[in-house]
Amino acid sequence: MRNHLVKIAFIFIFSFGIVQGQNSETPKKPNIILILADDLGYGDIGCYGSKRIETPFIDTMAKEGMKFTDFYAASAVCTPTRVSILTGNYPIRYNVSQHFNDREMFLNNDMLTIPKSLKKEGYTSMHIGKWHLGGLNEAHILDRENSIPGPLQHGFDSYLTMIEDPLYRAPAMREKRLYKDAGKHLAKDDNIQQPNNTHWTTLKFDAAKSFIKEQSESDKPFFLNLWLDAPHAPYEASEKGLMEKYKDRTTGQDLLYRGMVSHLDKGVGEILSELKKLGIAENTLVIFTSDNGPAYLGSPAHFKGRKTDFHEGGIRVPMIAWWPGKINKNTINKSLTSTIDLLPTFNSIGSGEINSSTPMDGIDISETFLNGTEIQRETMFFEISPRYKNSGNYVNTTDIRHKPVPNQIVRKGPWKLLAVEGNPTELYNLNEDPYERWNLIKQYPEQTNTLLAELKNWLNEPRQAIPY
Repeated sequence: MRNHLVKIAFIFIFSFGIVQGQNSETPKKPNIILILADDLGYGDIGCYGSKRIETPFIDTMAKEGMKFTDFYAASAVCTPTRVSILTGNYPIRYNVSQHFNDREMFLNNDMLTIPKSLKKEGYTSMHIGKWHLGGLNEAHILDRENSIPGPLQHGFDSYLTMIEDPLYRAPAMREKRLYKDAGKHLAKDDNIQQPNNTHWTTLKFDAAKSFIKEQSESDKPFFLNLWLDAPHAPYEASEKGLMEKYKDRTTGQDLLYRGMVSHLDKGVGEILSELKKLGIAENTLVIFTSDNGPAYLGSPAHFKGRKTDFHEGGIRVPMIAWWPGKINKNTINKSLTSTIDLLPTFNSIGSGEINSSTPMDGIDISETFLNGTEIQRETMFFEISPRYKNSGNYVNTTDIRHKPVPNQIVRKGPWKLLAVEGNPTELYNLNEDPYERWNLIKQYPEQTNTLLAELKNWLNEPRQAIPY
């Protein structure tokens, strides 16, 4: 009898060990969270040098992770950058060089996107917040089968957004009540929602935390695409208590702007805290960045230019990668990187497969996270619509744009050439002059011609038509 019990115990322990061994060999794939701010400047965050706005939670994120110094939005305006994030390609591949008008402009859904790529690897994905890629007018949502694509059609399993209809959004922005009233005009998974009086920034972070908690109880990995409106205008009051610390330093619009950035910072802290509380922080990569440089009251730090401008202030943005146990704490990476790199990087981390026939301008930068290596890339290109040459994102005479206004860039190594519709106007060596003070175009004609030839070749490559 005793021998029989010993045999049973041995079988149980052996079997349990096999199960444990199987589980240890097939761990859950890492979760991925992208937090995208809107119009947040390089100089608006403490860890990037801000003395004006307090961002303790984002600063802590940088101390616990990796801060990138040379990360670029693929455009100086929102929609093109969002296209680059989802597709891993330059937005000009899809003929997108300006922001969409929230009416009939939209992104086709016949290309690979982050959620489509990760879905093949078993990921559940959700989009929360600003979309700005078309398909979210009320008429589109209520008649999806006969309408244009929205988040679900681009591969997301679920979404929560404001109805991006000019009937709602335009007057809300004009009357400075977008953040106050956005909750009254919500759509979730192609269904109109009941009105909600919660502040739009708070509502998005609350929805994100609910999604994270729900997914933490699942055996499937998740991708959360959290796109904020803040601190994009209109500048409005934030959650109670967030502006008080600035009241003895400033007033008016500047007070509101600082409060909006602090509101955003608080939400980022809540996301990271939730991941730690649920015990999934070490299996979750979190990326924080911005869609372009600052407008109006934001700070581009020491860089020249701001939103809609192709000087550094308009396209160089903060980027922090956080992954406890995988990314070394308090590290700085100077690799030339971009929003076009997010899809191939997330795909690599999630072990997805990209068809070799799928065009991809971005590169996998996961090694920068895991090993701290610096990426060596050849060339980057940018183009924005000439319509922005008279942009109103400048708030004082010291910020007036120089004419002519460049709308194209080729960046290779330290060299950056700016052009107006194929005509070169400025050349800088960013290693020696990151502030773009000394135009070297006359001193280096050979360098100018070499870069210009690369730019023209790129501009002549095929583009997909957008049905406006």
